[in-house]
Amino acid sequence: MQPLKQSFQVSYSYSIFFTQDLFHLANDTLGAFFRSFDDASFQRKALCVIDSGFVAHYPNLTQDILTYFATLEETVKLVPSILVLPGGEEAKNDPALFDQIVEAIDQYGIDRHSFVIGIGGGAILDLVGYAAAVSHRGVKHIRIPTTVLSQNDSGVGVKNGINYRGKKNFLGSFAPPIAVFNDLTFLHSLDDRDWRSGIAEAIKVALIKDKVFFEWIEANANALAQRNDEVMAYLIHRCAEMHVEHIRSGDPFEFGSSRPLDFGHWAAHKLEYLTDFQVRHGEAVAIGIALDSVYSTKVGKLRAEELERILAVIQKLGFDLYHPKLAENDKINLRNGLQEFREHLGGRLTIMLLDCIGKGVEVHEMDADLIADAVDYLEGHFSSLLIN
Repeated sequence: MQPLKQSFQVSYSYSIFFTQDLFHLANDTLGAFFRSFDDASFQRKALCVIDSGFVAHYPNLTQDILTYFATLEETVKLVPSILVLPGGEEAKNDPALFDQIVEAIDQYGIDRHSFVIGIGGGAILDLVGYAAAVSHRGVKHIRIPTTVLSQNDSGVGVKNGINYRGKKNFLGSFAPPIAVFNDLTFLHSLDDRDWRSGIAEAIKVALIKDKVFFEWIEANANALAQRNDEVMAYLIHRCAEMHVEHIRSGDPFEFGSSRPLDFGHWAAHKLEYLTDFQVRHGEAVAIGIALDSVYSTKVGKLRAEELERILAVIQKLGFDLYHPKLAENDKINLRNGLQEFREHLGGRLTIMLLDCIGKGVEVHEMDADLIADAVDYLEGHFSSLLIN
């Protein structure tokens, strides 16, 4: 018998909205979105899952959400229980939290025409998106990111996942949200570390894709560090725009081994685990960017003066360039991160380095001795700062 060949395409489309005071009754952004689903032949429902750390800053949030959805009952009915779960990396490390969301989806009859709404930082959005993606083979999920990192990067993309067997995002899915709502006012809940952390992803995408954007970050580093809303709004919008452009024109479901937007991430993922997540994702990415930038110079790609500009911007924004865990166990632990990264990608190792500011280049091998030299360079840089 002849083999049967199957081929089809699935089109995805979703909008990323930029707003303020999303749950204020005068703001119809969310209401208009739900009313765009005009099939009234069945009752759509919504389950809301909120990051507990975010709720702590907005004690009236759950009541505001209930009040807002009360005006939408003919369009979508919010289920009685709003889940409030721990955010941060704990959300992705505890299987019991995944079970709670799936149990609620089952208990309240959240079907494939209904919605699961995640409100919080990137970790809880990853968890909620994964639970939605595997329940009923895919429940619509809405992301409402509340951190810089999730508004400009992870929250606008198509990936979801949880950590498993000591490996970051070992379990996960490619499941685009049906909509993303970025509320600038939510960023006021962030401490300085979380405000700063998300800027690392903007540095990343600028370095590999857009020299002009990097120069804008360079010129506005002080304003960003001082929490200027106007410059942060531009950074988030531009970074999110570049992120979705890449997804649209590239390999959104990562069938290949190339992941340009993971520049600086192979070391960052390992550093998070080596520090038991005491170093936050954006902080680890900043160090990973510094490490791969130094390595790019050592292999003769990035010019030394460009490297100094990169390191200066990272420092001006308040990031560390080095962590002692990078050098632990004669740097073997760090180098193991390369193998884990390759396994996560599948196929051959593919790492993004820099040819120059604004232009990334992929390589398929890294020299262990030069990685060690790059770590030593950053340690020396760090030590000189302490002396001075």
